[in-house]
Amino acid sequence: MSNGVKIDLRIIPVPQSISPEAQAALQRLVNEDGVPLNSLYTLPAADDHDGWRRMQAAVAQQYAASQVGQAERLSARVETIIVESATVYRATPAEGAEFAYIDLHGGALVFGGGENARLAAGKHADLHRMTCYGVDYRMPPDHPYPAALDDCIATYRHVLSHYAPDKIVIGGRSAGGNLAAATVLRARDEGLPLPAALVLLSPEVDLTESGDSFQVNRTVDLVLPNPLMSVNRLYAAGADLAHPYLSPLFGDFEQGFPPTFVQSGTRDLFLSNAVRLHRALRRAEVPVELHVFEAMPHGGFMGTPEDAELSAEVVRFVRHWLNRG
Repeated sequence: MSNGVKIDLRIIPVPQSISPEAQAALQRLVNEDGVPLNSLYTLPAADDHDGWRRMQAAVAQQYAASQVGQAERLSARVETIIVESATVYRATPAEGAEFAYIDLHGGALVFGGGENARLAAGKHADLHRMTCYGVDYRMPPDHPYPAALDDCIATYRHVLSHYAPDKIVIGGRSAGGNLAAATVLRARDEGLPLPAALVLLSPEVDLTESGDSFQVNRTVDLVLPNPLMSVNRLYAAGADLAHPYLSPLFGDFEQGFPPTFVQSGTRDLFLSNAVRLHRALRRAEVPVELHVFEAMPHGGFMGTPEDAELSAEVVRFVRHWLNRG
């Protein structure tokens, strides 16, 4: 008896069931032969720290090129504060400082800090019309686990000193979703009050990569065509990848967890993460919403009607749970 399914070599077309803008976004992510452009890059081995530093520098240049002019479009005022060992970007909107949003940036736990995190804080402050704390958490190879989580917990404690817990939302995309969920689990274990809500966008909540979509959506996800085990091991630095602070999917949610918004896409490498987390929270009777978008890869289409719809859903969810406070 076979333990798997044999798939014939085939071309998976760009679906007509998504917006023209989303179709174009997918087309831009493959070469003329249909090979995902991101699959042409090879991640360094977990112990190749110099290789990771070189890749971080290259990715930082790519981020910088894509961010030209974005800061000028922000309405929020962004300032830098230091919270213990964490650099935090506090973005204050023109109006509305009653609530706080803690944003934990994505980037596979090794990319996405600096100006990217600063811009994201300003965008969230403008989007939600509330103060946003963007955590520029420390990352490997120089600062492996638990440095990033320590920074997130320190920031949450700082925000708790200025806001009641029912006026705080924590959110994160991809790696930031991992840290957002892990922050809540650790905060609860340390006796801290829970935030009003949690927003997890395509969350990287299983560093063991045990879910079905890590096989089914491999290569189909044009943003993350391949697994990330080398970076997961780099981040963990020998710690157990299945520990809930590294893989929050395996946490005990029956001991308390805030209302949670979970998002993914049918072409997301992390789709199983979202589906399994949703079921785990449902079993624990935690209020949870699962939003799965047609043909969406990891991280979204970047600027399409589907992305705008997702943003609107997040705003609705956040306002709903804050207004209950």
